[in-house]
Amino acid sequence: MITSIHTLIYSDDAPATRAFLRDVLGWPCVEDAMGGGEGWLIFKSGPSELGVHPTRSVHEGKTYESPRHHLISLMCNDISSTVAELKSKGAVFRGEVQDHGYGLVVMMALPGADDIMLYEPKHPLAYNL
Repeated sequence: MITSIHTLIYSDDAPATRAFLRDVLGWPCVEDAMGGGEGWLIFKSGPSELGVHPTRSVHEGKTYESPRHHLISLMCNDISSTVAELKSKGAVFRGEVQDHGYGLVVMMALPGADDIMLYEPKHPLAYNL
């Protein structure tokens, strides 16, 4: 049946985005020269899990609304040390780490693409089931 999740990042500078994922995040990859051409990399991104959030909800008397969309979030066990390690490899972060309730969160710049969320979850984990 279903064996994994394949996510996509659409980038204005795909080679720079791929280089960041390979060189800064250190993700192993394969090259799909036949399907995408030379330099077309597909990355192993590690264990995964999928959450589904409502576009409208009320929590503690406050209404939250969001348009339908998909979001890629990278999870880590220790956000402070992960941010420090990634900064030493050239990663750029937008603002400081914030507590969002479900986890400690910071946005990381992704060359050629939209920022990507990095967070240390506080919620139960599903990827190790």
